[in-house]
Amino acid sequence: MKPVVSVGEMRSIDEKAQLDVGIQTLINRAGSSLARVAVSMLGGTYGRRITVLFGKGNNGNDGRTAGRLLGFKGAKVSLVETSKITYQIGAKSIPREFKDADLVIDSAYGLGFKGEYNFPCVPHDTKVLACDIPSGINADTGEICGMPAKSDATVTFGALKPGLLLGEAPLYCGNIVLSDIGLDTSNATMHLLEDLDVAKLLPQRSFTAHKWNNAVLVVGGSKGMMGSADLTSRAALRSGAGMVRLGIPGYVPFPSEVVSLELPPWDWEGEVLDVLDRFKALVIGPGLGRDVRTVKSICEVVEKAPLPVVIDADGLYGLGTPSQAVQLLLSRRAATILTPHQREFERLTGVSLNDCNSLELTMRFARQSSAVVLLKGPTTIVAAPDGEVLFSTAGPSSLATAGTGDVLSGIIGAFLARGIPPLSAAGCAAQVHGSAARLGYSDGLLAGDLLDLIPLWFSLMAGRD
Repeated sequence: MKPVVSVGEMRSIDEKAQLDVGIQTLINRAGSSLARVAVSMLGGTYGRRITVLFGKGNNGNDGRTAGRLLGFKGAKVSLVETSKITYQIGAKSIPREFKDADLVIDSAYGLGFKGEYNFPCVPHDTKVLACDIPSGINADTGEICGMPAKSDATVTFGALKPGLLLGEAPLYCGNIVLSDIGLDTSNATMHLLEDLDVAKLLPQRSFTAHKWNNAVLVVGGSKGMMGSADLTSRAALRSGAGMVRLGIPGYVPFPSEVVSLELPPWDWEGEVLDVLDRFKALVIGPGLGRDVRTVKSICEVVEKAPLPVVIDADGLYGLGTPSQAVQLLLSRRAATILTPHQREFERLTGVSLNDCNSLELTMRFARQSSAVVLLKGPTTIVAAPDGEVLFSTAGPSSLATAGTGDVLSGIIGAFLARGIPPLSAAGCAAQVHGSAARLGYSDGLLAGDLLDLIPLWFSLMAGRD
């Protein structure tokens, strides 16, 4: 997992490193990292024109050091201080300092940037390399403050920053290169997941395993919404659950590998609670509906279920108002995972969500509710009550189609049943969900396609061991 730290945390880490090895050593290391990436981007340096746009801080020092090293390698380097560029803010004309550049290194402003910044126009075929983060992006939130350059690559040091991952910021960062310059980030509480991390965290089936070792119960579905619960159930099976039972209130599920649990149309909480002793995880909510009697049963099951519960879709609606939801979740004895998208999160918390506050608010609600909160999005945020956070950027835009969230809930349920801790179960499920989707159609992907792509992803990962 790659560490992710806030601006404040990075300042403390950087200050300690300066005491240990000295600031000039860190600048030399950062500049060398920038220079190496620049060489790779250009395919060589001799005769290439490179413009370094630098500011007054250490970010500017990193850029100037990179320029000096690239000059030694035969590049024609121009150093341009941000305050002395001969252009007007917002003008479309290309400043003379950039007209012939093959590469521009953006080291104008670093992590502490505040205000608004407009990157100068450059020729369309000129590559841009950002130092730590593209100038004009808030490193904590991903907020776009002005008009940053759409960089081809960004070299960031020691750890990723939240602002590289959130909102529209990834559109401006290009390929993100994490460079180790000797900063101690071992105490980071936030991390970005990668596929190999999931492979390491997933336990192998024991030699003596049987189907009830990691059984999942799914309660979902209603008239017109049968498919949601079926997708969740089959996704759990595809993700390693040995046994999945599905209860659709008032209906008997159609025959499949999923075993049915007959439930009455209303007041079904007793039947669900009576069978939980054989299961390792419960998923409740997909397609259940929002009838007041359904809400009553959801609340009673969530409150009394003595095993880990994944609450999704109509299950989240059933938790009630923000204060009711927090009170109910705090009453639980076992782990809880909530999987809202933006609108569900806003209803659940009573606060407006945007790109700039998504991380802060997700962490806050996880702390308030003592639940793991998975906020779906282009970058999925998974926050635990103790402040630990996992990010997943695996999910492609093809997942923006009906039913894919139901599949995600099933994967989480299976991972919980396999004994993975709640935060890791949710984070790994998001990573598998997104990575599996990348194996499918870029356009026209259906939620049902994921049911075959998930085991394909597992098989491919097994081949990489």
